[in-house]
Amino acid sequence: MLAPGVLAPGVLAAIDQHGAAVRDILAFGVPAAAVAGAVLLAGYAKGVLDEARAQGWSPPAIVDWPNADWLTLRLAAVCHLARRDEPALEA
Repeated sequence: MLAPGVLAPGVLAAIDQHGAAVRDILAFGVPAAAVAGAVLLAGYAKGVLDEARAQGWSPPAIVDWPNADWLTLRLAAVCHLARRDEPALEA
């Protein structure tokens, strides 16, 4: 999990919002029992990365968290969800 104090509260709130959006997308896109949460998250992240790279995006070498772009926050949220000990689709 993201440690409090490591990132500014506004950044943590943005990552939490992205995480909620990812959970919603996965919950409505695939029956939860069909695929494990980590597999869904990996597939989602790969799709986001593939599309972003096709549009010329590349991950920043160093993230300026208060000014992080949408894709960086979305991928951080996916990583945050994947690190949890709970299934990704539980709200």
